[in-house]
Amino acid sequence: MKPVLSTFQEAVQTIPDGATIMVGGFGLVGIPENLIIALADSGVTNLTVISNNCGVDDWGLGLLLRNKQITKIIGSYVGENKEFERQLLSGELEVQLIPQGTLAERIRAGGAGIAAFYTPTGVGTPLAEGREIRQFEGRSYLLEHALKADFSLIRGWRGDRLGNLVYNKTAKNFNPMMATAGNVTIAEVEELVEVGQLDANHIHTPGIYVQMLTVGSQQKRIERLTTRGVMG
Repeated sequence: MKPVLSTFQEAVQTIPDGATIMVGGFGLVGIPENLIIALADSGVTNLTVISNNCGVDDWGLGLLLRNKQITKIIGSYVGENKEFERQLLSGELEVQLIPQGTLAERIRAGGAGIAAFYTPTGVGTPLAEGREIRQFEGRSYLLEHALKADFSLIRGWRGDRLGNLVYNKTAKNFNPMMATAGNVTIAEVEELVEVGQLDANHIHTPGIYVQMLTVGSQQKRIERLTTRGVMG
């Protein structure tokens, strides 16, 4: 059985200054929002964050940005976060932007024990400057190294006490691969069930990858509100 921690603060208390963390989610979908809040309250600093984007100004990883707890971000999208943009342009924040598919594959490779791989994405762009390029079957490929983290913070829909996880719809974005690529994976789930209640055929993340569990509800926030007028 995996430890089920009673508070989110307890779950993140072992994350030290200077840690590299992966944080699941896409926009505001599938983010471990309660773990992020606890991390923001903890005061930990000098974090390197690996995530698709950095939330919005007042929610998700935007809370850590606002507190100046993040030193470096590895991601693929600045998103709807004006503070992210401001810190990037002012030089306060080190940012490594990576094509989204490459980011996903670098994380997956880290979890699979693959040190590096070649991809045609980025060849002929500034991303490839000064980096190794090889030819395969007449096409140029760029060498990309795997990504791993000290901690992975992920969000599941349902989990059991063995740490097996199921994600809900589009929340199955970066969460499954990040669960495999962290030395310690902390999962926040909406519902915790007993062993045997999850259909083994529908489990997305096996419990072997999860070290700790927390349980918490989720706020349904919208990253960008779009409305359409109705003509009378």
